[in-house]
Amino acid sequence: MDTEGNTAAIRRNLGLRIRDLREGQGLSQYKFSAMVGIERTYLIDVEKGRRNVAIDNLIKISQGLGVELSYLFKDVDRPA
Repeated sequence: MDTEGNTAAIRRNLGLRIRDLREGQGLSQYKFSAMVGIERTYLIDVEKGRRNVAIDNLIKISQGLGVELSYLFKDVDRPA
């Protein structure tokens, strides 16, 4: 896979991980984004893999989900 395609796949997998964790905790995008202090539209783009998410926001997301930052990245670079 080319670098651009690989990067897009990683963003998509990361977004899916975040969405699955959020939904697993019964949190809506609206409630979670308000809870962690990021815009809902930003969260939507992150969960869909359309946004190159900033590390500061990844920290907010991981803390809001109650997981280690490293857990968000576990196996996201492996093909689905």
